[in-house]
Amino acid sequence: MSEETFNDNHFAFLDSILSGMQPITLEEMKTVKLMNRTDTKYLTNRQTLREMAQHWESLFYVQDIDGLRSARYTTLYFDTRDALTYTIHHNQRLHRQKIRQRHYLDTGSIFLEVKNKINTGRTKKKRIEIPEHAWGTLYEHPETAEFLRQKVWVTDEPLTPRLQNHFQRVTLVNRARTERITIDSGIRFQNKVSQCEADVSDLVIVEVKQDGNKSSDFKELLLNARVPQRGLSKYCLGMLLTDEQIKYNRFKDKVRYVSKLIGQPLQICSEKNIH
Repeated sequence: MSEETFNDNHFAFLDSILSGMQPITLEEMKTVKLMNRTDTKYLTNRQTLREMAQHWESLFYVQDIDGLRSARYTTLYFDTRDALTYTIHHNQRLHRQKIRQRHYLDTGSIFLEVKNKINTGRTKKKRIEIPEHAWGTLYEHPETAEFLRQKVWVTDEPLTPRLQNHFQRVTLVNRARTERITIDSGIRFQNKVSQCEADVSDLVIVEVKQDGNKSSDFKELLLNARVPQRGLSKYCLGMLLTDEQIKYNRFKDKVRYVSKLIGQPLQICSEKNIH
């Protein structure tokens, strides 16, 4: 992927709205402690998001980092040779795990993360900060090797880089600070094994993170915009689109749905179309 991929502003169409919103800093974000958290995902497109954004100014703060109101991320996922963590998700096992490194490009911070989805539907994430020279590796440094030994239960096999994504994120917080919303767009993938790339830049993935069962202003906006609840793993989507060797039957409907949302037929490794 070219450097231009990382520098494109995929939220430029919201600049005038985001610039008029009251900011919340990273330090202030620490006060938004969602102790009894529920996470709900939605899929939409830029046109629908733009229409919803007309109502944000009076309802939400926008996260601001040194004047930037959208943040650039890149994530590197690790998996076994036979893509075990992907396959577990595809097979709909409720107890699953993903191992990844995430680079916050605007702050320079890099974290090694182990993300657990348990059979109650809850997601729990453990992470440690790592130096830049540890990016792309897992076992060469004692601290990361020990972290993995303690946290990874899904396999004893070696984990190697499998898929990298790049995207931009806008983060909102409601005025009561009981709700955090992440909005991702400009999503692009590169498979480290097949070397295939995929672009779903016009897709928007929204995640609403709430404190318990409190009412949600953002969910009300989604309801009014007729955006149904629908989950999607960026890792699974990227793997599906860039590796023709893996199983994908259970994800066909989701890919059709994304294709319809963004008005673009999606291909697998530039060879297969899902119609």
